Amino acid sequence: MAGQQRDASLICLFDVDGTLTAPRQAATQEMLEFLKRLKQKCYVGLVGGSDLSKIAEQIGSNVAKEYDFLFAENGLVAFQDGKQVGQENLLHNKGEECLQKVINFALKYMSELELPAKRGTFVEFRSSMLNLCPVGRSCSQKERDEFSEFDKKNNIRKKFVEALYQNFPDAGLKFAIGGQISIDVFPVGWDKTFCLQFLEKAGFKTIHFFGDKTNPGGNDHEIYKDSRTIGHSVTSPQDTIKQVSEVIPGL
Repeated sequence: MAGQQRDASLICLFDVDGTLTAPRQAATQEMLEFLKRLKQKCYVGLVGGSDLSKIAEQIGSNVAKEYDFLFAENGLVAFQDGKQVGQENLLHNKGEECLQKVINFALKYMSELELPAKRGTFVEFRSSMLNLCPVGRSCSQKERDEFSEFDKKNNIRKKFVEALYQNFPDAGLKFAIGGQISIDVFPVGWDKTFCLQFLEKAGFKTIHFFGDKTNPGGNDHEIYKDSRTIGHSVTSPQDTIKQVSEVIPGL
């Protein structure tokens, strides 16, 4: 690593889906080369709502080693310089009874939705969050895109989130629209701002965050608005490259 040439006080932190890659797609060679050049200028971190295996599918199998920081599941599974430095557990935090109530409600709610398609894996239990997916995570890319367009017109996930908050107002849970097809469920405070503690400990003075789901209800909103970050709202991987190039000249 060209550590001596880099600005040790500055880190660029990126959401993955919709920011570095098209939703659930692999990063382009152009993006990977851009990030490699960026690493010569400053430190680089990734924070995604997905688990490590899904982020690795998109960014590369050695993603935890190739970037200075990698935060899977919003930072609840954290890596620094390729070594794991943090791990939280949803089941231990919330307990079986609470989570099962949410799962049962979600399955019943999703069973009554009429969508362009329904496939498999409507609830994915991750180590630090639940992922609720009305169309089913085993849908094809075509079905994923169809649901995304249907969702934009009919606010399927927005209404689902409202119903979850209405039914679980005191559960201490956050329900956030994430990625292209799903909703993330996690304890309050376990949003992407969770990862900032690791960056504060590392002593960064400036944290630029780039994400696409920055509106209220999106899973980038809290970290985008956090006083510890300089937030940048992007619309695509190409827009990310454009905006980063404006912040970090000479790439």
